[in-house]
Amino acid sequence: MEKRFWFRRAANFLNLSTPLGLLLAAAGGATLRPGPDGLVLAFGYRHRFPIAGAFTVGNVVLTRRDALSERLILHESRHATQWAWCGGLPMLPLYLLAMLVSVAVCGHQASYNVFERLAGLDDGGYPREPLRWRRPG
Repeated sequence: MEKRFWFRRAANFLNLSTPLGLLLAAAGGATLRPGPDGLVLAFGYRHRFPIAGAFTVGNVVLTRRDALSERLILHESRHATQWAWCGGLPMLPLYLLAMLVSVAVCGHQASYNVFERLAGLDDGGYPREPLRWRRPG
C-alpha cells in the first residue's frame, strides 16, 4: 500500500471517523471485507439511510449491495481522503452544507456538492444537473 494511503488510514482512525464507520457497519449488520488502499468494505448494510449506492465514513465504505464496481470504490476512496483532510467528524456538517447548496442551486444533492464533484460525479454515478438559472424557459 502506498504511503499516502497508510497516512489516510492512520488519520481517519485517529480522528475517530473510521471507528464511527465500523460502529455504523456493525449496527447495520454489514459484513466487513478488506478493500483496496486501506479501505474496509462493508457489504449488506441494512438501514435505508442515507439513500445512496454506497457511502463512506472514514475508511469504511458501507453499502446495501453485495459488490461494488471499481469506479464506485475509487469514488468512495476519494471520500475517505476527504474525511482525513477535514479532520474527521467536521466532515459531516460540511458535507450536509455542501449538499444543501447543491439542492439550492440545481435541485440535486450531488451535482454541485463540492465533495461529490471532487470525488468524481461520473465515478459516483451522479448526474450533472444544470444550474436552476441556466435552464431553458
